[in-house]
Parts: sequence; C-alpha cells; structure tokens
Amino acid sequence: MTETRVPSRVFPRAKQDAEAAKTGISTPQTENPAYRLAFQDLDFLLREDLRPVRFQLELLKPQLLIDEAHIGSTFVFYGSARIPEPDKAQALLDLATDDKSRAIAERLVAKSKYYEMARELARLASNFPRDESGRRHFVVCSGGGPSIMEAANRGATDVHADSIGLNIVLPHEQAPNPYVTPSLSMQFHYFALRKMHFLLHARALAAFPGGFGTFDELFELLTLIQTGKIAPIPVLLFGREFWQRVVNFDALVEEGVVSERDLDIFTYVESAAEGWQVVQRFYQEQTPPA
Repeated sequence: MTETRVPSRVFPRAKQDAEAAKTGISTPQTENPAYRLAFQDLDFLLREDLRPVRFQLELLKPQLLIDEAHIGSTFVFYGSARIPEPDKAQALLDLATDDKSRAIAERLVAKSKYYEMARELARLASNFPRDESGRRHFVVCSGGGPSIMEAANRGATDVHADSIGLNIVLPHEQAPNPYVTPSLSMQFHYFALRKMHFLLHARALAAFPGGFGTFDELFELLTLIQTGKIAPIPVLLFGREFWQRVVNFDALVEEGVVSERDLDIFTYVESAAEGWQVVQRFYQEQTPPA
C-alpha cells in the first residue's frame, strides 16, 4: 500500500507571499501604497489607528523570544544609568573642577560599590540550575543600558550565561551594553509594555540606587504587590542608607497613607550574598502546591 501523506498546510507562508509580491512590475497600481501587503507597509503600521496592533506586536515579539530561549523566570535588576564602575567613578572625581561637581563625584565613587554588587548578584543568579523540563530560571534581566544595568548583564557573562536587555527608544541615543545576549537584546517604543515584560517573568527583583526611572519601575512593582495584582516576590533594596535618605517610608506609615505591613514587601540588603540568601529563603519557605 502506498503511504499517504497529508500536507501540513495548503496556503503559502507569509514570507513566501512577501517574496512573491516583489514582482518588479511597475504600473500606477503597483506603485501606489494601497497595493503594498499590509504587513510590509510601514506607513500603514505606523498610523495612529494601528496603535492597538503595535501594542500587541510589542507584547508578543519579546514573549516569543523568551519562550524560544526556554526561559522560565527572570531576576530583574533596576538601578541608575549614572553609577559607573569604581575605576570610572574615580576618574570622574579626578576630573572634577569645582566643589559642586567634586561633591557629586564623591557620592558616585561611594555608590560605585553597587556596580560590583550587581555584577556579583548576577553571577549567583545565573548559576541557578535548569529545571527538569530544561527551562532556565532567575535569568538576569536589565534595562540593557550602562552602569548598574551593564553590571548585571556583565555578571551573567562572567559565568557564560545568557541575559536579557530591555532597551527603550529615547530622544538621546542609547545602545545596548555589550554584555547583553544579542538574541535577547530587545527594544521597546512603549514604556508600559517594557515594564510589563520586566515583571511578567520576574521571580526576584533587585533595586539599586537610581533616579526617576528606577523609582518609576520600583514603585509600580510595590503597588502591584500591595494591591494583590501579582503574588509577592523577593524585592531587594540595595543600600538601606540610600533608600531611607531619599524615601521616608516610615513617614508614609505615620501619615496613614500606607500600612506598616506594606513595608514588608521589600527587604534592605547590603551585599550580593545577603540578597541571594533572601531569595533562596523566600522560595524555600513557599508552600508547595497540593
């Protein structure tokens, strides 16, 4: 009996049709934008009306890349793009020409220790073993930029592990740092979708000293946990002195705008080893599913 094979598909793939559309025939009809395939028409895709479609695409593309990389969870790193590694921080201090710039440089030198902490924490997280299905966990995920973000991706590279970088288009050029795994280096237009991808797979998060961007991302997570929109995960605030200086959390409790138990959402830590211990303890204490 002759073997019967049923084809898996009868319609051509989109890539095939895209190639077939390049006919080289030039007529008033084929030259008009209306004739372009919708998915090849950039002007069409960038219309105001297509914003919901762009939202969907920007949500879907990173998800597919993460799934294809067999990533089950991430360890997210937030922190300043302006805290350099110790040698570069010292160079800034050496170049300071007035009291104000010298004072700022001295503070950056003091905070440059967090570069090494982020790098070490990333090394620890990146050594976490795969699960029984081969998925990777606590994969380092940063904003893809310099300083603390670079340190996180660099720590993963130190132990030959992949790491994620979620860059965003900004008015000033920002290239991904060289330690992000190229196939996991992604760029976003929408801040909202970038922040969603930071947290969709996050099973631990480390927030190092930072500015507006760090605050924006951190406080969204604190709000999501506070309101029960996501289950609690370990939230590490590196540098109690910094965080208590720039945010008076106790005053929020005293003013009655947050409850005292809300301060249990995060944990102050002072070293990579301490932070990783908090994460391990958190999951060791989790009740296994029935």
